[in-house]
Amino acid sequence: MFLPDASDTEALGAQLAAALLDDADGGTPSAVHGTIHLQGQLGAGKTTLVRGLAHALGIEGPIKSPTYTLVEPYSHGAIKLYHFDLYRLADGEELEYLGARDAFAEAAVCVIEWPERAGDWLPEPDLQVQLRIAGTGRDAHLRPGTARGEALLAILEGRRVL
Repeated sequence: MFLPDASDTEALGAQLAAALLDDADGGTPSAVHGTIHLQGQLGAGKTTLVRGLAHALGIEGPIKSPTYTLVEPYSHGAIKLYHFDLYRLADGEELEYLGARDAFAEAAVCVIEWPERAGDWLPEPDLQVQLRIAGTGRDAHLRPGTARGEALLAILEGRRVL
């Protein structure tokens, strides 16, 4: 899918949030969860997509890349979002010290930029989102990693997002 500008990248993030909300058990906010791996070169729009997702989940305020902290937790009511940026990760084992296993174990949305830097320390993603710079815009490719990811893609396709 071609995303002509940053607002379209944010809109894709908002559509992902809507799919996560639609797929939540019973539609309850405390059941909103999922693991999304974001891949793409520097400047491809990964954090922009997370911003759109976070704001659509009701999280207010600035959403910035946690490049130096590696993880930024957000919440809105019962909805929890963990935004990981593993660009500076030296070894996947560092995730243990960040409490990442706890984040992955709870009902939360975990979005991980640069997942390839973690080795085998991450759970299988529900969705993998690949962003590539294409002229002045971006190309986005979404691929399911689990049955839940397939359900999320079906929701997006039903809304004619993909």
